[in-house]
Amino acid sequence: MTVTRGDSHYALTIPSPKIADNREHMDARYRRMLKCMIENKKSRPAGAECWFLYILECNDGSFYTGITNNLTRRVTLHQNGKASRFTRTRRPVKLLYQEHCLGRREALVRECAVKSLSRKKKEALIAHA
Repeated sequence: MTVTRGDSHYALTIPSPKIADNREHMDARYRRMLKCMIENKKSRPAGAECWFLYILECNDGSFYTGITNNLTRRVTLHQNGKASRFTRTRRPVKLLYQEHCLGRREALVRECAVKSLSRKKKEALIAHA
């Protein structure tokens, strides 16, 4: 897996946390989403598309976590206030972390896992990138 922080590229392996270990700490909506995704056998095969998990830092210091298959376009939309309601009023945003995922399904599972982390754990993830 290739992880990028800012403009520098690093090649390192970060094992994705086991989702089962984090489920009891997740919001109910993320648990339902994961359950449906795991049960759904009709999804595309892994690797069919290139997807990214990303973490933005907003102007007020808050973090925004999302996924996309076109990172440059998505960050530009966030900067222009057209990507999400959360970042619209917290511009400008800065890309702190990105992680390549093998498909949309893996990206969604990873997003749920990262969103369930505490701020300190997110900061540690960003620092190790």
